[in-house]
Amino acid sequence: MEKNIEEISEIETKTLENWIPKTNLGKEVLNGKIKSLEEILLSNKRIMEAEIVDYLEPNMESAVVDVQKTARVVRAGRKFSFRVGVVVGNRNGIVGFGTAKDKEKWPAVKKATYNAKMNLILVKRYCGSWECACGEPHSIKYEVTGKCASVRITLMPAPKGVGLVVGKNVKPVLELAGIKDVWSKTKGNTPIKLNFVGACIDALRKTTKIKERESLSERREKVTK
Repeated sequence: MEKNIEEISEIETKTLENWIPKTNLGKEVLNGKIKSLEEILLSNKRIMEAEIVDYLEPNMESAVVDVQKTARVVRAGRKFSFRVGVVVGNRNGIVGFGTAKDKEKWPAVKKATYNAKMNLILVKRYCGSWECACGEPHSIKYEVTGKCASVRITLMPAPKGVGLVVGKNVKPVLELAGIKDVWSKTKGNTPIKLNFVGACIDALRKTTKIKERESLSERREKVTK
């Protein structure tokens, strides 16, 4: 398994050396106009080339969260293939999830990794628990709920040292997103891994969509200006 992962990483580095951007975003990245993935995600620009992620974040990590052997009935009999789910992240507030199918396992992993890099989201991390005031971004700031099919997951801020109190299927998602402490509660058919991971991704996406009210001091500054 380790040998196959090393081979895939070597292929990615070779393709990155010979990379010729096909999109305007890729050209801006290669020319140095855009220097971080956060800048792309905050501007709501769509990533159409996985090489953009490899160029800006060469140390992006990946984890296979689900592998299922599927079958399709045809006239000649059954055709088997592999369905794979992969999560990628930089452990610093950026994470992505992708799925793919192929006749062989490792080509499916490579395709799913490629798709995950084109579906990245930005995760806002805080020290949001009232029991903790360390000021480090180890958890989330608000309670957020994500859903996918019948699965519902609610993530809640936790104090430092609690760890990831979540199902084992979504732990890689939170770890690659850079979240170290969080409480959770779930509903629905959680043994379906892809739906469970999809619900967690949906919850993390909402951490950037919640609008905060302006504090009294900020309002006073605007009035004085």
